[in-house]
Amino acid sequence: MKKNFGAKAVITPLPVLIIATYNEDGTADAMNAAWGGQCGGKHIALNLGMSHATSDNIKRTKAFTVSFADRKHLKESDYVGLVSAKNEKDKLAKAGLHAVKSEFVDAPVISDYPLTIECRVVSMREELGELRVVGEVVNLSAEDYVLDDDGNIDIGKLEPLVFDSAAHAYRVVGERAGTAFKDGLALK
Repeated sequence: MKKNFGAKAVITPLPVLIIATYNEDGTADAMNAAWGGQCGGKHIALNLGMSHATSDNIKRTKAFTVSFADRKHLKESDYVGLVSAKNEKDKLAKAGLHAVKSEFVDAPVISDYPLTIECRVVSMREELGELRVVGEVVNLSAEDYVLDDDGNIDIGKLEPLVFDSAAHAYRVVGERAGTAFKDGLALK
């Protein structure tokens, strides 16, 4: 028997995305966001609260990077989501994270994370108290240690975190359960 919970959304998995931008004074900033994901072959969508420094930065620079929080950087990833750049000017340093300038967009790349997507804004609108942003992927970079033998990204090696909104917990993705666009053919 199912238990009713009322009007409560629990969509899983929610990626733990680390969104990096430049503050107005040129310092690198990052925030932890679960309300985002891929929305096409070369596009990423984000829903960010209007009160975030990151929202202001994206409006100004029209660029951002997305890194995937991983098991190795769980505490650092949680920290950048707990503290606002409006109150802590150099929260990346306090978290022990390091930023370098992107070669492709006006946003920092946090070098500690093994996978980063660099984006330029192609659409942005304010709706329901949030900033809805779509970024076009300009570059994807990954460290060698998260690649498979064929040079492709291996999510199991990446060990990305996902946010479990039902339990307010971080979980790790990694185990391969099957092959997409193949396993269902057995039912034809």
